[in-house]
Amino acid sequence: MAKALPIMFQGTNSDVGKSVVVTAFCRIFAQDGYKTAPFKSQNMALNSYITIDRKEIGRAQGVQAEAAGITATTDMNPILIKPNRDHESQIVVHGKPYKNMEAGAYRQEFFQTGIRLIQESLSVLFENYERLVIEGAGSPAEINLNDRELVNMRVARMANAPVILIGDIEKGGVFASLVGTLQLLEPEDRDRVIGVIINKFRGDLQLLEPGLTWFEEYTGKKVLGVIPYMENLNIDAEDSVILQQYTSAPNSEKELDIAVIRYPRISNFTDVDPFSFEPDCHVRFITGPEQLGQPDLVILPGSKNTIDDLYFLKNSGLAQKIIEMYAKKTSVIFGICGGYQMLGREVQDPFAIESLHQKIEGLRLLPIQTTITKEKTTVLSAGILHLYGKSFPVNGYEIHMGETITTGECEGLIETKEKLDGGKTADEKVIGTYFHGIFHNDEFRKELLNQLRKAKGMAPIQTRVSFNQLREEAFNRLADHIRSHVNVDYIEQKMKEFQTRVNGC
Repeated sequence: MAKALPIMFQGTNSDVGKSVVVTAFCRIFAQDGYKTAPFKSQNMALNSYITIDRKEIGRAQGVQAEAAGITATTDMNPILIKPNRDHESQIVVHGKPYKNMEAGAYRQEFFQTGIRLIQESLSVLFENYERLVIEGAGSPAEINLNDRELVNMRVARMANAPVILIGDIEKGGVFASLVGTLQLLEPEDRDRVIGVIINKFRGDLQLLEPGLTWFEEYTGKKVLGVIPYMENLNIDAEDSVILQQYTSAPNSEKELDIAVIRYPRISNFTDVDPFSFEPDCHVRFITGPEQLGQPDLVILPGSKNTIDDLYFLKNSGLAQKIIEMYAKKTSVIFGICGGYQMLGREVQDPFAIESLHQKIEGLRLLPIQTTITKEKTTVLSAGILHLYGKSFPVNGYEIHMGETITTGECEGLIETKEKLDGGKTADEKVIGTYFHGIFHNDEFRKELLNQLRKAKGMAPIQTRVSFNQLREEAFNRLADHIRSHVNVDYIEQKMKEFQTRVNGC
């Protein structure tokens, strides 16, 4: 197989849509018959994805691999940074915890190791794929960091990749951010930029055209496309910045109200994505007791630091509010991973793996106790979930550094080949599990929502969405959208020309 042709997407800043555009090009190249892989050398994210060999990578790269129709590997994201407390992060190398490091130490001590890891992964991907779609992070114009950065122009140089710069017009000042970024690049890096894309456009394109003409004349760089904003795109978000789009207030037009606790170290919040596509559900993220109201379902999601986030619940008043809510039996309380641990009697961290606090009392809604361990569990899981007198085959994935034991009478929730996962109260008003992705199981989600409807005296909904089908449709819809608004043929032409130029052929 010929060496892969690379293309790299960088942004003027975070949250300009790099991950989504990379996902689109993974699907586009795959549709065009090329064996395609995504790559992000270094990802900082608390949303993880478990590979088939039980390794952990950034969720965005896993989703991009799905869009490309391939199996994700750790070479697609060899370095994952997971913040676990102020100024400190867990460094994950090829899917396994390496060590906890402060930012300064990581920058000084890890740099050469990072270079080696990136080179090795690029070599593997170049030899095994025909197209390589590379994603940067933040901005390539962070001049205070560029001497030791591991994710933008240094990676473009290592991969001999042409670069497309993405600007977000929704934030305002898109021409200033694009021009300013280009001006701050070193000349050799500026030459790598084959054009720019303006993303998240709303409005009349004719009003933008004078600016596009000015930009091309002023910078000499081609505008490769203006992408209109896409509503209801069913593709996992990488960054918790996306949570700013959610309201904390109930919506009276929706029959079911779902409140998700947004603690400071929230992780894998995409677990709740399927509810956003159900016609009767309103999903909101809350940070204080005054926002809680009377939801039908309260979800305690995953956490990168269970103890510190449990302190947040207690100090904010949310813990007491949730306990009072259970006493009234008006809501179902559902904990996932770290949220499941919080529902128990106590969480201990004797080795200070995640927190400086060695232990904390939990919400005491389930008779379980958790000890944070040095070894991380990362596994794709499957089993039979028992709830409401019925059984449901379910799939999910686990990412946790903790072992949970039952300390009293507690019915297990999911029966797997290896163990009994999770737990529930006798009245099934408190439910917990280590299974991320539990709500992505259509039949179980349908039953859960219909039980919530039944508790309110409403008729069940017999036909609900197929979330996996929605994802496939979303990949194709996104690819069609990008093809319609971006000059894909020009980009492919430039990819080939660039390789000819850099190889001197």
